[in-house]
Amino acid sequence: MSGLVNALVIVAVVALVLVRQFRARAIDTDRRWWVLPVILAVVALREPGIIDAHHRTESIALLGTELLIGLAMGAGWAWTTRVWTESDGVVWTKSTRASVAVWVVGIALRAGLFGLGKALGVHQGSSALLLALAGTLVVRSGILVWRARSLTAATGRGAAYGDAMRRSAWKEGV
Repeated sequence: MSGLVNALVIVAVVALVLVRQFRARAIDTDRRWWVLPVILAVVALREPGIIDAHHRTESIALLGTELLIGLAMGAGWAWTTRVWTESDGVVWTKSTRASVAVWVVGIALRAGLFGLGKALGVHQGSSALLLALAGTLVVRSGILVWRARSLTAATGRGAAYGDAMRRSAWKEGV
């Protein structure tokens, strides 16, 4: 695929994921949550220019850093997502404001990494970003499935991870 097609795929996947994750959604722990990230990784790895042949060391370092940022972003996003069970036992998830902060920081780090690559003269295609996005999604989904399974196994119905994130309104004494 060309860089433009990869860029469009990245934008479409990010838009779809963000729109879906900031709404409360039932999570199905039995579904194949890893399929989309695997497809994205295969598409990214099929590209021949993922490593710049003229700047191999720098290119590999940038790719490794990009992947680490993606994995950290996925973990941060998963742990800032609220997970709870309803009275019928269905597990639900919804991203929080802290999840937005994780995205903003992740995008800023990636932009800085891209700028560093440009300054070093390293050719950077969209494949590295696509691969990091796959890492972000697989880590996030894996942690959420794990949290959902542990929530239903350990606490039963009605408990919620992330309830402590909700701040109750309080008045300060004068």
